[in-house]
Order: sequence, then C-alpha cells, then structure tokens
Amino acid sequence: MTATILGWHNGEWGSADALGMPLSDRGLQLADGLFETVLVQDGSAQLLSEHLQRWQRGAALLGMAAPPARPWLEQLVEEAISRARLDTTGTAGAMRLNWSRGSIAGRGIGLPTADPDPTQHRFWLTLQPHQPNFQTAQAWISVQEQRNANSVLSQCKTLAYSQAIQARREAQAQGSELALLRNTSGDLCCGDSANLLVKRHGAWITPPLSSGCLPGVMRAKALQQELVTETRIGPTLEADDQVLLINSLGCRSLTQVDGMELHPSAEAKQLWQQLLLG
Repeated sequence: MTATILGWHNGEWGSADALGMPLSDRGLQLADGLFETVLVQDGSAQLLSEHLQRWQRGAALLGMAAPPARPWLEQLVEEAISRARLDTTGTAGAMRLNWSRGSIAGRGIGLPTADPDPTQHRFWLTLQPHQPNFQTAQAWISVQEQRNANSVLSQCKTLAYSQAIQARREAQAQGSELALLRNTSGDLCCGDSANLLVKRHGAWITPPLSSGCLPGVMRAKALQQELVTETRIGPTLEADDQVLLINSLGCRSLTQVDGMELHPSAEAKQLWQQLLLG
C-alpha cells in the first residue's frame, strides 16, 4: 500500500493528493519555479541551510522574489516532521520545498516589468517516507538529451524536469536504470537526477560547474571537505573508473555504463555519510 504523502499549501495541511492549487499557477502551467529535496533523518531536516542557500540563489538568478524566510520555514518544517511522525518512529523521509512564480494576470510567458512581488508567488511543501538509496545500478549515456552549459537554468534546480525524464526513459529502453548526460560540448557532466563523481587514477573528481552540472548540495560538501576536485571528465568513462551518482537522498555506485563493465565502489555509503555529517 502506498504511504500517504503529507502536504501543506496556503495554510492547510492534508494529503498531497487531496490538496489543491490554482490551475493558473505558472509552476503548473510553465514549470516556472524552483524546488529543493531535503532528507529528513533522525527527526530533523538534514543540510537545510545549504538547501535554502541554493534555493535563494536560484530565485535570484531566475528573477523571482526570495523564497519564504528561514525562521518561518523552519517552524513549518518541524511541524511537518511531527505530523508525519518522523520525529518519533525513526523513519527517514524526503521533504520537497516548492516555490513558483504563482498566478500572474494574463496568459503567455511574459512577466511584469516591476520588481517581483513575493505575495504573487506560491509555496507548497510535501513530505513522504524515504530510505536513502545505496544500491548499485547500471546507466546509459543519453544520446538524445544534453545539458546546456551556457544556460542559467543549469545553475538552478527548477521545476522543469522533462529533460531528465526523457533521458531516464532512453536509458530504461536500453536496459539500464539511470541515465548520464553530456553537455552541449560533448563532455559528461551529471546524472539524470544526481551529480557525477568519478574515481580516476586513485582520486575522486567531478565536472566543474562550467560543465552545466547542477550545483548539488552533496557535491559542494565533497569539494569543501577536499574529498573531490573539479576536473573535466571527458566524453566517455575509462575502463578503470569507479563512478558514483550522489544527491541528498543517496549515493549509487555504477556497475555498467553503455554496456561497459565497471568495478563498483565500496565507498558509496561511507562517503555519503561523511558528507552528511561533516
């Protein structure tokens, strides 16, 4: 039986399937907005500060009003965790914080020329049980989809995930579970929903932000702790590479990419936990 997903919108708590929002919302109509996925573990939202900082940066880059202030948001997050009983059962969860440009009068993609009005934007939250994933996986390098290294959208975690979905569909059609993406210059830059870490010649490397990869929270932690350095990966992997796909909800070692067998890394869970706690 599917677990109920807790939701909050416009002051109301309830099932995410039952809560409603205006059909005129630009997040719904145009994917015009941002979100953050935050791990809830041991009864608290992990790395919340880092997620909110990225959220704020993304809103500024997209010309949106600033998302809800942290003191108000923290109270809501704590209430969500309590209502979902994740503070007493020891269950982990995935919390999603959403911020759209809301309902602006008129149709089309045009925006008002005035400064963005936060009262016209829309925030909603969902929370559901989720266990961090450390299972190995096979991946396929997408031929159809590429990340645009020059686009401001590549610097933001937007609501628009159609490209990642199509890359995943392509991978699954080839018998793989996950997809890797190249950028428009032909270099590998990320996974369909995670950052790419490669252990090459004994050292962990990750593509630079200039590659068009998402500025992931766990990726940033790995760089801060000097466990990883930024280096161009190139268009393909090498036979001796070890490959991890990492995000806030897990870290997965790849055993095969495009049919090439890879030696799985034994460091996936340990590295992820070190970044979470460090």
